Amino acid sequence: MKYKVINDTIEVYSKEEFNPQHILECGQVFCFHKEGEKYLLYPQNQYAEIWEESEKYVISTKNPQYFVKYLALNQNYQQIKEELSKFEIMQNPLKFGYGIRILKQNLFETLISFIISANNNIKRITLILNNLRRELGERNEEIYSFPSHDALKNCDKEFFKRMGAGYRADYLVKVCKQITPEILQEYDQLPTPQLRNKLIELAGVGPKVADCVLLFGYNRGDVFPVDTWIEKMYNQYFPIECNREKIRNNLVAMFGNLSGQAQQYLFYYQRSGK
Repeated sequence: MKYKVINDTIEVYSKEEFNPQHILECGQVFCFHKEGEKYLLYPQNQYAEIWEESEKYVISTKNPQYFVKYLALNQNYQQIKEELSKFEIMQNPLKFGYGIRILKQNLFETLISFIISANNNIKRITLILNNLRRELGERNEEIYSFPSHDALKNCDKEFFKRMGAGYRADYLVKVCKQITPEILQEYDQLPTPQLRNKLIELAGVGPKVADCVLLFGYNRGDVFPVDTWIEKMYNQYFPIECNREKIRNNLVAMFGNLSGQAQQYLFYYQRSGK
């Protein structure tokens, strides 16, 4: 993909492979909001503003190299889309979400975010995460950073309830005592099936949350998170199946190491109502 780093900006010229709306609104991340025509993005303790100009997108940030990696600008999505286009079911989703890229997210932030996301809606998920930032994150010029593990590990259930987490408060207390960022990083050495099992042992992590952490935190391509939208999509195109584990296994068998990318295009398209 064609892009250039110029001082505190990144200019992205391959608009057919990069679209911030597709990337940020396809369900993989919650640390952003839109103001006018700009997307404001704040993973971990970083900050960027993204907007469109006539022949490019402009990303303004004090840490361009972080966002080159975070936005996966060096990954060849044209090749990924060519491989996925061999599947008939992918034709319309690839056209609709042509600018999707799977982000390279921080493991701890991803885990906490997707535990909070379970049986929740985007507006409430974002509210809870922003409450945590304002309460325990470090303030810089533009944002509050995502709280560190050290900041969260001694918080009690009442604290998380005040943040809006509801019944998930108990999970958050327990998971912050079960793991550290270092342990999460060590897990990356495991094959995907064993890593999934390790994640499911954590409080608040079921199969769908585990697959989201595998895809969005560990960047494992051989996973296919299945929620209501994916189950609905599957039953439109394939023999009716209600067991989500079977749906996941069937789709991973179909798409292989591109399962994660396929899931994002299909999820974004299905949720759009197209």
